[in-house]
Amino acid sequence: MGSARRKARANPKKRVEFQGGSRYSKAMVVLNRIYTRTGDKGDTALGSGARVSKAHLRIQAYGTVDETNAVLGIVRLHTNTEAFVKLDAMLARIQNELFDLGADLCVPDTGEKLEYEPLRILPKQVDRLETEIDELNHDLSPLRSFVLPGGHVAAAHLHLARTICRRAERLIVELKSHQGEHVSDGALTYVNRLSDFLFVASRWANAKTSGDILWVPGKTR
Repeated sequence: MGSARRKARANPKKRVEFQGGSRYSKAMVVLNRIYTRTGDKGDTALGSGARVSKAHLRIQAYGTVDETNAVLGIVRLHTNTEAFVKLDAMLARIQNELFDLGADLCVPDTGEKLEYEPLRILPKQVDRLETEIDELNHDLSPLRSFVLPGGHVAAAHLHLARTICRRAERLIVELKSHQGEHVSDGALTYVNRLSDFLFVASRWANAKTSGDILWVPGKTR
């Protein structure tokens, strides 16, 4: 399924329709077959069509972005309440943008002209994340120590998502350091800012419930 989904995500089929006399274009993803057998030997296709090993750093990078998204799905099982409605809406937007990020990463920007316009993370998506970080952080008291993961179940899973997001960032940085590998500036900036958001979101969730669990240096010595 991975190869089929990535290619559909990065290069969506375009359909042009007419509605009420106005012309508009709608991106479509059509998946009518989940298994393809093309990856049975351990390789897979990028959105550009190039085939690489499933152990390739690029595959590890956007696979880890996918892991982050999966954990956010678990978080949202616990934020669909009135107390967390604001946070849940933010997480819904982020989950969609993580697919944008995966699409960005799976079509390397080599400068070559493609038959379609590849999906890229835009500065305004990063700007919105920063605005939402500031909005959540406004309600919080200053930290006097490092925070231990835990507290409310949503907060604990947000910490898990944060650590996976940081792993994705490390993989993207490593990928970009390799000669001939291209990573957009927007992709790297977004994943960096996202981990900050997830940290602040975890604190915000705990502030609504049990409060932060703080590290006490040398407590058990």
